[in-house]
Amino acid sequence: MKPINKLSIQDEIIGFYLLKELNMRQTNGTPPKDYFDIVLADASGQISAKYWDVTVQDKETFLPMQLVKIQGTVLSYRDQPQVKISRIRKATEEDGVSLTDYVRAAPIRPVDLVHTINLTVNEIREPQIRSIVQYCVTKVEEKLMHYPAAKTYHHAYYAGLAYHIVRMLEIGDFICKQRPFLNPDLIKAGIILHDIAKPEEMIAQMGVVTDYSNHGKLIGHIALASNWIVEAAISLDIPLESEVVLGLQHLVLSHHNLGEWGSPVQPQTAEAVALHHIDNLDAKLQMVEDALDTTIETEPWTPMIRGLDNKAIYRLKV
Repeated sequence: MKPINKLSIQDEIIGFYLLKELNMRQTNGTPPKDYFDIVLADASGQISAKYWDVTVQDKETFLPMQLVKIQGTVLSYRDQPQVKISRIRKATEEDGVSLTDYVRAAPIRPVDLVHTINLTVNEIREPQIRSIVQYCVTKVEEKLMHYPAAKTYHHAYYAGLAYHIVRMLEIGDFICKQRPFLNPDLIKAGIILHDIAKPEEMIAQMGVVTDYSNHGKLIGHIALASNWIVEAAISLDIPLESEVVLGLQHLVLSHHNLGEWGSPVQPQTAEAVALHHIDNLDAKLQMVEDALDTTIETEPWTPMIRGLDNKAIYRLKV
C-alpha cells in the first residue's frame, strides 16, 4: 500500500486509511443524492476523497476518526489529487491495523519534547516567573504529550503543540544570544505560556481536533492563559500588580499582534515583540514544511496554504 504522499494521478489504491474528516453533502442534481466529503489520512499526509451514493447504512456505519479499508482511484480535481472511493468498509480487529500507525505525529518523541519544556522551566532564573510558568505547565502537562497546536494551520498533529514550543525555544535561545538586551527568562516564559491553554480550547483525539470546547469558543486560549497567570500568582502569593504578572500577561495577550488575529493588545515590550515574531516565524515555516511533506511527491506545487494568504509553494528543482 502506497503512503498518501507517494500517490500519483490515476493510481488504483486498495488499503487502510484514517477517516480524518467526514461530512455529509448532497449533489446539485434532481433529486439530490447524499455523498461523503472525506479527508483520508495516514502518517505521511492527507488527501481529499469522495464516496458517492451513500446509503442509510453507510451513514450509520462511518464516523470521523475511524480506520477504514478503501478501494478507489486517484483523480485530478481542480488541479489537486482526489480519491474517488468505489468500495469502503470499517477496519476490523482481524485486519491487524492500529490507529496509532495512521496518525501523523511530531518527528520527536513526545516524552522528549515535554522533558525539554520542563528542563527549560527549571532554567528560568527569576523565581516568581519560574513558579508561574511551572504552575501553568502542570495544568496541562499530560495533554502536552499528545495535543496538536491547532486544528488546521500549523503543527496540527500528535504532540504538535509541544513540538511548536520546543522549536520556538530553539529560535528564542538564538535570538537572546544575538540580542542580549532581551530578558531570556521572559522569552522562555512567553514561549511556553503563549499557547499553553490550547488543550483547554480544543477537543482532540490522537492529535486531530474534532471541535472546540465551550471555553475555547467563549473565551479562547489567549484569555484562558492570561487567567491562568493570575490564578498562579494568587496561589503563589505573588502580587497581581507586580511587573512579573504584568509582563507575563502582556506576552500572552499580545502574541497574535493584531485584534483581528485575536490579540486584545499589540506587543509593547521588547520581549513581546520578539515573542510575536518567533511564534510567527515557526508557524509559517512549519506550514511550508508540512505542505511539502504531505503533498504527493510528483506534484510540483503544494495546495494553497490558508495561513500563507492562500499561496501555494513550488518545489524548486535545484
